[in-house]
Amino acid sequence: MALVAIVGRPNVGKSTLFNRLTKSRRAIVSEEAGTTRDRQYGKSDWNGKEFSVVDTGGWVVNSDDIFEDAIRRQVIVATEEADLVLFLVDVQNGLTDWDDDVAVILRRSKLPVILVANKVDNNNQQYDAFEFYKLGLGEPVCISAATGSGTGDLLDMVVEKLQNVKEEADIEEGVPRFAVVGRPNVGKSSIINAFIGEERHIVTEIAGTTRDSIYTRYDKFGFDFYLVDTAGIRRKNKVTENLEFYSVMRSIRAIESSDVCILMLDATRGIEAQDLNIFQLIQKNQKSLVVVVNKWDLAEDKSQKAITFFQDAIRNRLAPFTDFPIIFASALTKQRIFKVLETAKEVFLNRKVKIGTTRLNEVMLPLIEATPPPSIKGKYVKIKYCSQLPNTQIPSFVFYANLPQYVKEPYKRFLENKIRENWSLTGSPINIFIRQK
Repeated sequence: MALVAIVGRPNVGKSTLFNRLTKSRRAIVSEEAGTTRDRQYGKSDWNGKEFSVVDTGGWVVNSDDIFEDAIRRQVIVATEEADLVLFLVDVQNGLTDWDDDVAVILRRSKLPVILVANKVDNNNQQYDAFEFYKLGLGEPVCISAATGSGTGDLLDMVVEKLQNVKEEADIEEGVPRFAVVGRPNVGKSSIINAFIGEERHIVTEIAGTTRDSIYTRYDKFGFDFYLVDTAGIRRKNKVTENLEFYSVMRSIRAIESSDVCILMLDATRGIEAQDLNIFQLIQKNQKSLVVVVNKWDLAEDKSQKAITFFQDAIRNRLAPFTDFPIIFASALTKQRIFKVLETAKEVFLNRKVKIGTTRLNEVMLPLIEATPPPSIKGKYVKIKYCSQLPNTQIPSFVFYANLPQYVKEPYKRFLENKIRENWSLTGSPINIFIRQK
């Protein structure tokens, strides 16, 4: 899937445009520069073309003198990893030195760029956008992200620019796709080398998705899968010191292209905020999960008590989704590397589990009757029937109720937990839908 990055100086409306394109209100919008803190990532669809959107504003550190340098680094990362850049400028504040600096970087890159003049709230302000021709990036597209004016024309142009982007490689359907993801220096390249190292002659590489993802076919020792390999492929520019932004941008591509994500953690550092950001990407894309605690050979305490403590800590940080396998391994010594592949294969098969309607009702209806949804405003919710939806990417279940609008998230989690207790769905996300009886 193509990746579109929104760049620009603080307070030009990047978060507002992100919300408009992704039809969400996840990004916090404020007049205070540098407000965006969450790592903003979403999907947009226009005229049948789906693409991912990243709001780079989340990586600006709010301090007196950091903005210029931070923006420059983010723009460079965006040009390395994205397929298209939306360069946002502010008509009301006019052309600034920062805009000039960003334009220099974008002109040097070979990446398609759309210059977007935001905050054009009336016809007269369209004439104010002419000064942005000086940036040498073509005609500015005039929009108002706040009201939506002009965003249709912008999306038409985005889709047109993305027509030339290579889509996913022609790979065999039904073969699992595993992606190794994690923050920098956690051992992604090492574990990939451990998977395919000495047996490289049985590996077939297929030039893959947009930009430089590679599908590596591995069919040895009873395994047959594609490894979605992004680690170590792209050249790391010396000025991309903002490793957190870099790792998340790269993870987006690998995660979207996979069925199962192998999330690497560092045994010597534990689980950190950057790991949580990547985990959230996995969740948003509804991918299956295997957690690998790498560098276990360096851990001082390898007792069962230490393992249990580590497992509990990881699950607490990743809650409420806790039904996933955790493997303690070492890419360097190849300890439990085979176990990682075995577990990833099992988790992939769990995505394909089909539960018969009769059996599902036999198990779930007595549990629902014993613990019914809480009454709201004196009205009682009754669930009389349930089934698994066919032809879905992940196991999806529908429960038919007389008052579906009163069934809230906590009870949906209860239903999910009961399904997991009775069927092996470890590592796979589950969808729960409540519909009118």
